Amino acid sequence: MISILPKRAIAALCVAASFLVSTTAFAATLTVGGKDFTEQFLLAEMTRQLLESKGYTINKKDGMGTNIVRAALENGQVDLYWEYTGTSLVTFNKVTEPLSPEQTYAKVKELDGAKGLVWLAPSKANNTYALAIRPGNAKTDGLKTFSDLAAAYKDGKPVLLGATAEFPKREDGLIGLEKKYDFKAGRANLRPMEIGLVYNALASGDIDVATVGATDGRIAAMKLTLLKDDKGFFPNYALVPVVRQATLDAHPDLKATLEALSAKLDDATMQTLNGEVDVHKKAIEDVAKAYLKQTGLL
Repeated sequence: MISILPKRAIAALCVAASFLVSTTAFAATLTVGGKDFTEQFLLAEMTRQLLESKGYTINKKDGMGTNIVRAALENGQVDLYWEYTGTSLVTFNKVTEPLSPEQTYAKVKELDGAKGLVWLAPSKANNTYALAIRPGNAKTDGLKTFSDLAAAYKDGKPVLLGATAEFPKREDGLIGLEKKYDFKAGRANLRPMEIGLVYNALASGDIDVATVGATDGRIAAMKLTLLKDDKGFFPNYALVPVVRQATLDAHPDLKATLEALSAKLDDATMQTLNGEVDVHKKAIEDVAKAYLKQTGLL
């Protein structure tokens, strides 16, 4: 004999089934990528905590090189990470023409969109490359611009440049910089090192000029001077969450969640957060959590 369920029982079963589907969707596992420097460690950690608060299970894979994390995003090993518009423009898409910040964002959104990668709303943080010098160094005290530095190299002065291993090999790094300002630093003047070590090397006198990110918290703490990019070589490096289209299609709520964080980030904020870690030696997990709570995101 077939049993007929009351309408209320059927409705209850439907609600339960809907809840089960919703819970299953929210229990999805996502992989958040990140590069190998403080700002990226912070962003990956903030993203992990934020998404876990929304019910996701997060597998965090930070500490990767630029090309490695990008390849991981393209092949699906990573679902999302925070990238810089200038890096995608020049390094990944080989666009070398000068573009405004708005044009840069529009171009990478278009070109990467064709590859199944979605650039969400950009933050106001612009971590462009910068060249820093310390006070009281006779070899660099007179330098104010990139053109001044180029002239020093042309005159054969042994100005030691500390940079990541990637920087001398990149078109948006030393290769393009030398073309734009018509100079050659020379291998003898290059000191490849991890980005986190350039500040100590600059302070100790092991190098004379350091490639840094403009949002680094140690710039102000060490009273460093940033040389002026007087020919406007470095493009805009707006900080933006980038998500695989397939991931976003499966979890459309990610857009609003990530853009809520992106909307709160600017240069001053990132300098402060980076400084909490690099200057005040606080744990990345603690800094990330405190900021998310302060801004009401947690």
